[in-house]
Amino acid sequence: MRTLISAILLITSMTIPTTAQQSLDALIGREINSLVETYKTLHAAPELSHREEKTSTFFAGQLRALGYTVTERVGKFERPEWVGYGVVAVMKNGDGPTVLLRTDLDALPVAEKTELPYASKVRTQNDAGQEVGVMHACGHDIHMTSMLGTAKMLSLLKDQWRGTLIIVGQPAEETIDGARAMIKDGFFTRFPKPDFAIALHDSPDFAAGTVALVPGYALASSTNVDIKIRGVGGHGSRPESAKDPIVLAAQIVLGLQTIVSRENSPLDPAVITVGSFHGGTRYNIIPDEVNLQLTVRAYKEGVRQKLLAAIERVTKGIAGAAGIPSELAPIVKVSETEVTTATYNDPVLTERLAAVFAKALGQENVVKGSPVMGSEDFGYFSLDQKIPTMMFWLGAMDPLKVKQRNEGGPALPSLHSPLFAPLPEPTLRTGVKAMTSAVLDLMKK
Repeated sequence: MRTLISAILLITSMTIPTTAQQSLDALIGREINSLVETYKTLHAAPELSHREEKTSTFFAGQLRALGYTVTERVGKFERPEWVGYGVVAVMKNGDGPTVLLRTDLDALPVAEKTELPYASKVRTQNDAGQEVGVMHACGHDIHMTSMLGTAKMLSLLKDQWRGTLIIVGQPAEETIDGARAMIKDGFFTRFPKPDFAIALHDSPDFAAGTVALVPGYALASSTNVDIKIRGVGGHGSRPESAKDPIVLAAQIVLGLQTIVSRENSPLDPAVITVGSFHGGTRYNIIPDEVNLQLTVRAYKEGVRQKLLAAIERVTKGIAGAAGIPSELAPIVKVSETEVTTATYNDPVLTERLAAVFAKALGQENVVKGSPVMGSEDFGYFSLDQKIPTMMFWLGAMDPLKVKQRNEGGPALPSLHSPLFAPLPEPTLRTGVKAMTSAVLDLMKK
């Protein structure tokens, strides 16, 4: 990546003029205190997926005040009781390309433990009726604030770009069904089709002030799978008179691990994880069934399909070998809603923006990232890679702490941790500067 960035820095037509960059720095400097306060406000008031009513209203109101044409409540979910709280803001500024910028709106069912003065104290009931804490433990508050800052910069710098800018506030990213819900609600017919789509995601792996880029596959697809393993119940003292689904489930869990290790090419990353194993009620009762919940990750769609087929084959094969009759064969159900495509960063777009970021932030602050098996639903906005898209990582941690960790010091809280705490001011400054610079380049006169 370092060599790549050095080479493309020679292509001066892809960089922002120095005077424009100085103007952008000054504008961000005037807004940064207000942006930090906005971040703290959002952080203290998180909302779960499918419930982002107040968050979306605030986000829409801020964009409307900046002169954007705003449409609220975009999104149709499988469950009719879920409201689509998607926000789409459009600013037309003459003829030119159409660029989409996307942020997510939702938070996680995590009780915050940071003890920050603006820490979330929100508690609510989840869909199962359980009381949970709510926290922006994945940094969507950073994403929203960076986007609002970018929206303001671009509204003030309209003399430097031409085209149509679309800013998307997407609900339900954490449940990976928000992007599909917006598309199902006619996103690509109701609004201009983008020529490029860009997003950012904060990261505890990199220092605030830096960004990281990954050309090609950056995040994996994710598919949830439920397996119901059926047996014949009985008394714990007489296992010979039963067909024990707990023992069978244990064998299936181990058997599933051989799919990745022995059936998949090591050059095609894949993960099968059993995250939930439920069965039985008492010490001495052999139950009738056991339920497993799996997450399946891959980059390539062909690999994903191969994994899913192998899960069903291995599961039913082990059950058959254990003497489970065909009428009690395991039931393997692949979710049609809790599934998302891989995030693929268009290599040409990534190279182009690497040069832009290096010019705006300094080459030493643009680093090479690595693909991860985590998942995002931003990839749906690429329309199966027909629209060039790119998501970059935004460093969010104290540089000194990152340096100490990299030298063998204590680990830092990860995304989804109740202790995750970005360093707001430099993270937001970098997020706004990077995203604005990208748009100014893609939509330059």
